[in-house]
Amino acid sequence: MARYTGPKTKIARKFGEAIFGEDKNFEKRNYPPGQHGNARRRGKKSEYATQLAEKQKAKYTYGILERQFSNLFKKASASQGITGEILLQLCESRLDNVVYRMGVSNSRSGARQLVSHRHITVNGEIVNIPSYRLKEGDVVAVREKSKSLVAIEEALASNNTVYEWLTWNNDTKSGTFVKVPERLQIPENIKEQLIVELYSK
Repeated sequence: MARYTGPKTKIARKFGEAIFGEDKNFEKRNYPPGQHGNARRRGKKSEYATQLAEKQKAKYTYGILERQFSNLFKKASASQGITGEILLQLCESRLDNVVYRMGVSNSRSGARQLVSHRHITVNGEIVNIPSYRLKEGDVVAVREKSKSLVAIEEALASNNTVYEWLTWNNDTKSGTFVKVPERLQIPENIKEQLIVELYSK
């Protein structure tokens, strides 16, 4: 897959925020990348440029490619409710994202790797599709053979974030996707309305 594997700090600087999580390099140079850095004059962004940047930010944040993201938008548009909100809920319901939110990995890319390398089960069955969409009540767990992995142990030890829509049991290394989160419960700084406007053109 054509995933982005380049320098993450450069992308974070492009959007002006640490979208991939804590980043010491971003804190040192939190201005846009480029030869002239801060000194470069930047004209006012057009409406289209602002909308496109927001879509790119959402794609990089969740690690989703253009075609997948476009399909998610079509699904969100066909659903009843606020399209932008449903789009983010679909992103949050992905297995790789939930593994990351549960603290099994420190990053979404790490969570995606754990899923594709068959370390994660859903309702007792191994699922190796990162984009697998979870339903309310689904139980996500670390596979028995993988529970002693150092990467998982370290990630869980450093995780102290609790989300109301997820439960996690550290003893059994399993958790439940209680319900789809509401917009207020999603911490990502994404202006989903701009993405809707872009796709609606």
